[in-house]
Amino acid sequence: MIARMPIEHRYIDTDACARQLVEKLGPHLRIAAPLGLGKPHGLLNALYRRIAADASRSMRLYTALSLTRPQPAPGLEQRFLGPFVERHFGADAIDPQYALDQARNALPTNVEVHEFYMQSGALLHSGSAQRNYISQNYTHVARDLAMQDINLLVQLVARREGPDGVHYSLSCNPDLTLDFLRQAQLAGRRPLCVAVVHPDLPYLGGDAEVAEAYFDVELRPEHSPRLFALPRLPVDLVEYALGLHASALVRDGGCLQVGIGTLSDALVKSLLLRQQDNTLWRRALVALDPGGATHALAGQLGGLAPFGAGLYGASEMVMDGFMHLQRAGILKRRSWDDLALERAAADGRPSPSTPGGHYLRGAFFLGSRELYDWLDATEAADPDAIDMCAVSNVNQLYGDHQALATLQRRGARFFNTCMMATLLGAAVSDTLEDGGVVSGVGGQYNFVAMAHELPDGRSVLLLRATRQGRGGIESNIRWNYGQTTIPRHLRDLVVTEYGVADLRGKSDSECVEAMLSIADARFLDALCAQAKAHGKLAADFAIPEAWRRHHPRHLHQALAPFRHKGLLPTFPFGSDFTAVEQRLLPALEWLKAASGGWRGRWRLLRAVIRPGEAADGEAEALARMGLAGPLRLADRLQRRLLRAALRQVAPADRAAPPAPPSGP
Repeated sequence: MIARMPIEHRYIDTDACARQLVEKLGPHLRIAAPLGLGKPHGLLNALYRRIAADASRSMRLYTALSLTRPQPAPGLEQRFLGPFVERHFGADAIDPQYALDQARNALPTNVEVHEFYMQSGALLHSGSAQRNYISQNYTHVARDLAMQDINLLVQLVARREGPDGVHYSLSCNPDLTLDFLRQAQLAGRRPLCVAVVHPDLPYLGGDAEVAEAYFDVELRPEHSPRLFALPRLPVDLVEYALGLHASALVRDGGCLQVGIGTLSDALVKSLLLRQQDNTLWRRALVALDPGGATHALAGQLGGLAPFGAGLYGASEMVMDGFMHLQRAGILKRRSWDDLALERAAADGRPSPSTPGGHYLRGAFFLGSRELYDWLDATEAADPDAIDMCAVSNVNQLYGDHQALATLQRRGARFFNTCMMATLLGAAVSDTLEDGGVVSGVGGQYNFVAMAHELPDGRSVLLLRATRQGRGGIESNIRWNYGQTTIPRHLRDLVVTEYGVADLRGKSDSECVEAMLSIADARFLDALCAQAKAHGKLAADFAIPEAWRRHHPRHLHQALAPFRHKGLLPTFPFGSDFTAVEQRLLPALEWLKAASGGWRGRWRLLRAVIRPGEAADGEAEALARMGLAGPLRLADRLQRRLLRAALRQVAPADRAAPPAPPSGP
C-alpha cells in the first residue's frame, strides 16, 4: 500500500483549485470521476474550461452516467419543461459542460470522454461518445481503469469532524472508488485524489467512510447547488401489468435487486399492494392471469402471501423503491458480515440482539430528494441498516466473501430491464443492431450470471412486449437480433405485460413456445412462422386461442377497475409535477406519438380541425404553457395543437390511456 499524508491543500474557490491541479499535474489530465451523483460538476467544468482553452494540453475523462438536466426542444416541449426544470433542479444547477458539448458533437479535439454507461438514448447521435464508449461489466471497470495511468480522481463527498479529526464519506459512490484505488495501489500508481465536499450529501459510515488521509486535496465551495434529483415519472397500465406479474415471483425471506425507472416503480408498488392489500392484489393478478400461469410459477418460485420474514436488499443501485419497501415493513431481513451469524440466521435460529446487521447493501445511490433525506435519517437512527460498499462486494460472488454472500443472497431475485428479447431467450439491453449504444451493460450481466451461480437465485428480465416505431407498433420479442447483452445460454425468467416465461433449462422449442406465450397477439403469427421456418418449432404447432387475447385493449379492460379503485395510481409515489402539469403530460405524450408516422399525423390533423368540446382544466393548462392569449402565428398553431391533444386524452374514463395514433 502507498502511504498517504494528511491533507495539506484546502480550497474554497473552485477555479483556484482547478488552476493548481492543472499546474501540478502537467499538460495531460487523465481523470477518473464517479458515475451519477458523485461527480463534482463545478470542478470538472473548471478543469474542462482550462483544457479546452489551451490546445497544448489534453484531458481524458473516464466516468459513466453523466447527469444533465433535460434539454427541451423549442416549442411546446420548452414551454412545458423550461419552468419545471428550473423549479425542480434549481436555478443555480450546474450541468457537466463536457456532456452538453458531447451530445451536440462539439467536444474540442484535445478532450476525450470515455463512459461505460450513458443516460439511456442520450448519446446515440454523438459521434465521439459512440467511438469512445467502453463496453465493460461494472465489476471490471476498476481493473481496466488501473491500466489507464489515471493521475487525478475527483469525487463528491460528505464531511464530518469529530474528536478523532476529519472523516469523509464516499456516500453515494463507494462503488468504484474503493476498488479502483485498491487496484491502482497494487499496480504501484497513486493518482491525486480530490474530495469535493457537498453539505447536503448523506454521511454514511461503514465501508463508505474513509479517513482524512484518503484524499490529497479538499475543496469546500462557498456555495453548492442542490443535489441532482430524479423526477418521479408516471406509471402506465402496461407497466403495472408487468409489475404485478413480477411481484408474484418474489419469495418471502429472499433477496432483492432492482434498478431504476417506471418498470421498477411498478414492481415496487405491486410488492406494496401484495403486502398491504393482499386480497385486491390477488384479484388484479387473477384478472391479468386467468389461465393461472403466473400463479403456478408463484407457487414454485415466489409467493402469493404478504411478507413475514421480509426481504434483504443487495443491489448495485439504491433507489427510492427500497425506501418505500422499508417503510412498509417489507425490507427488513437483516444480514451480518459474519459467517457464523449468517448461518444461524439462515437456519432459523434466533439472531443475536447485539450486532445490528444490515437490511440493505448497495454500491451507489440515486433518486429523489426524499431518498437522500431518508438515507440521512436512517444512518442517524440505525447506523448498521444500510451498507454502502464497493461494487465488487455487491455485483459478484467471487472473492473472500463468496460463502457469506451466497448465504446473504438466499432466495435472490435480480430484476433488470431490457429493450428486446429473442424467441431463443437472448436479451438486448444496451446496443442497437447497427452498433449504436443506447446505455451500456452496467451490472446487468453480473446479476444474470450471479443468479445462475446461487443455489436458489433467479434472474428476471422485464420487457415491454411492444414499442412505438417509426412505422407503427413493433414487437420487442424478435426471432433474432444483431446485438446481444445476455446470451441465450443464460436465459432465465422473462416478464412482459402478458405473463412470465420460465426459460431456464428449457429446450429451444420449449423456449420459443414460452416466449410466444408472453408476446403481443398482433405479432404471434409472424413470430411463429419464423420459428417454424428455422426448424425451432414443430410444423403442427398451433397458437392457443388464449394467447390471442394478448392485446392492450384486453389488458386495459382487466386493470381498469383497479385503476378506478385507486390501487394503480399514475404517480404511485407522489409527483414532482403540479396538478396542471399532470394534466398536460398525457396530452404532450399523445402529440409526440402522433408525430411518429403518417397515420398519427392524419389523426392529429383531424383532431385539430374537429377538436370537440373543451376539456376540464383546459384554460389552466393553456395558461401554464403561456398560450392563454397567443399573438404570433407560431403561438396560435401551438395553442391549437395543444388544445386538440388535451381534448383527445380527456375522456370520461381515464383508466385506459388513449391508444397510440398509429400502428397495425
